[in-house]
Amino acid sequence: MVSPRPVVQALPAYRPGRNPADLAREIGVARAVKLASNEVAFPPLPAVVEAVTAAAGQTNRYPDNGAVVLTQALADRYGVDPAQVATGCGAVTLCQELAQAYNDPGTSIAFAWRSFEMYPLLAQVAGARAIQVPLVAGRPGGPADTHDLQGLCAALDDSTRLVFVCNPNNPTGTAVRRAELEQFLDAVPQQTLVVLDEAYREFVTDPAVPDGIELMRGRPNVAVLRTFSKAWGLAGLRVGYLVAEDPAVAEAVRRTHVPFSVSMLAQAAAVAALASEEVVRARCAAVVAERDRLTAALRDRGFDVADSQANFVWLPVGEEAAGLAAALEARAVITRPFAGEGVRVTVGTPEEDDVFLAALDDVRSATTVR
Repeated sequence: MVSPRPVVQALPAYRPGRNPADLAREIGVARAVKLASNEVAFPPLPAVVEAVTAAAGQTNRYPDNGAVVLTQALADRYGVDPAQVATGCGAVTLCQELAQAYNDPGTSIAFAWRSFEMYPLLAQVAGARAIQVPLVAGRPGGPADTHDLQGLCAALDDSTRLVFVCNPNNPTGTAVRRAELEQFLDAVPQQTLVVLDEAYREFVTDPAVPDGIELMRGRPNVAVLRTFSKAWGLAGLRVGYLVAEDPAVAEAVRRTHVPFSVSMLAQAAAVAALASEEVVRARCAAVVAERDRLTAALRDRGFDVADSQANFVWLPVGEEAAGLAAALEARAVITRPFAGEGVRVTVGTPEEDDVFLAALDDVRSATTVR
C-alpha cells in the first residue's frame, strides 16, 4: 500500500470559513452572514471586473509565469528593483515557498502563538522544528494578544532559518510598534530571515505601527509579505507578493515557485486593482469606521476587545470560544473560533454587523457567556 510521509498523515486539515449558503440551507433560513474569513464586504472593483473580462478571452494560453507587468507595477509602487519582488498564489503560498527555500530537516521556524495558523503547518511539511513563543498582554490587565518580540528573539538559535512576525497579528488584530520592532530586527542574527507578514497592512491606522517595507530597507535579512486578498478584494483570485531587501531572497522564492500558479485573470486583476488605489483607500476607511463602531458595541456589552489594526476584532472568551461560535452559527452568523482561546469576527457591512450583534445578544440572553 502506498502511503504519504508520516508528517503529512499527521497534518491537521485546514478549515476555511463555512459557506453561508450551506449553513442557511441547513438551518432553514433565507440567508446566513459570514464573518469568518476576513474578506471585504465590497464587490470587486469595477476596473477589476473589466480587466478580468478582457483577460478571459485569452485563457486558452498560459499566463506570464514571471508576472512581469504585475512585478513591475509593485516595484514602481514601492521604489524597489523588480528583482526584489516575487509573486505567488496568495501570501500563504509564498510562506510555503520560503519554508521550502530556507528550511531543511533539523532547522527551525520561529513565530508567535497564537498567530497565523499556517505557520506550524509549514514547519511540519518542511520537516523543521516549530519554535512557538506565547503572546503576552498588550495592555495592563488585558489578555495575551500581542507579540513578545523580546521572547521571540531570545528563542532563536543556530538552527533558526525563518522568523515570521504577523503584524497586525491574525487572529488577535494587535500590532507591534516601530521602536520595539526596529530593536528586534537589529538583534536577529543575519543568517536568520525575518518575514514581516503584513496581510492586513492597509487597515492600520495607528501611526506608531511601521510600514514593514520601510523597515526592510538596509536590512538584507528582512522580507515583507502582502496580499491582494483582503483590502484589494481579490480573495477569490489568489494573488500575494513578497518584497525583499536582498534580491537573493526573492530569487530563492522564485526557484520554489510552482509554474503558472498566479493565473492570467489574477495578474490582470491585481494590476487593475493597483491602479484603483484611491477607491481602495476609501473602502479601507469605511472598514476602519465600521471596525470602530463594532469595537465600541462589543465593549459596551462587556467584552475585553483590544484596538484592532486589521479588518476583524478578537473576542478573548477562552474556553467559551467553541460554544459561542456554535451558538452564533445556530443563529445564522458564521465566525471563526479558536478553541480555548477566542473568536475572530470579521468586520462586515453595518447591516451584517448588526445581525451579528443581535445574534450575540440573543446568545447571551440564553447562556452565561460573558
